[in-house]
Amino acid sequence: MLTVFVAAAFASTAAAKRPQHGGGGGGGSSPTGYDVSYPQCGGPLPSNILFGIVGVNDGIVYSANPCLGGGSSASELQWAGQNAILYANTGNPGPSLSHHWPNGQTSPKQCNTTSSPGSDTANCAYDYGWNAAADSYQDGVNAYVSLGWAPTGSTRTPVANQWWLDVEIANSWESNLANNVADLQGAVDYLVSVGASGVGFYSSPSDWATITGSTATFSARGSWVAGAGSQTTAQSKCGTTGFTGGPVVLSQYASNGFDADIRC
Repeated sequence: MLTVFVAAAFASTAAAKRPQHGGGGGGGSSPTGYDVSYPQCGGPLPSNILFGIVGVNDGIVYSANPCLGGGSSASELQWAGQNAILYANTGNPGPSLSHHWPNGQTSPKQCNTTSSPGSDTANCAYDYGWNAAADSYQDGVNAYVSLGWAPTGSTRTPVANQWWLDVEIANSWESNLANNVADLQGAVDYLVSVGASGVGFYSSPSDWATITGSTATFSARGSWVAGAGSQTTAQSKCGTTGFTGGPVVLSQYASNGFDADIRC
């Protein structure tokens, strides 16, 4: 089994509202985008932001970022605004390591059923990715509800957010790369089914290769390139082909202790 963490999402459109933010840490003299998640929970958040990207999970699938919505600490969703770009963790641990493995599930794929036997299959991985994305999406919905931005009982976010799927080698992945690709396809398809305005992938070329074998399956999806190091290096990634085979849409770099992002 491989250990990998995958992130992906899709960039904000020009029509999106500028995110609302309160006091926080320095964000540089020129406004740019920033991404935050559970590691920033309870701490300062960037100020002077052009757009905000928020992770909905607590580092792994089937977990919620405790600072996503309303609570004892500042809400990261409120910092980013109603039109926040959202990202979700991904993984494909396989049937022996997951308590959420979809054995017996019949939709959207048949997993370990009479007509489709076997638990370690592409169908099961697809369902796992679909289900994990559904759980992450509901975390997002719950955060909107907690802030009074959506009615109690909502099953959809009040806006069609853009989403990224986070793909890295810090979460659990199978050594069967085809199953990992099926898992990511299930996650993409779920988010598309609930009206996400865009779905892309956050990763590095090396992590993407380790987890997916550098698949071209998602060449129609944008790439959010991880950790360029400097703003100049991040800017140089724009206009190039990303690890998915599609364009680089966002490029991440370090700025004043935060992860900043350039929209290409």
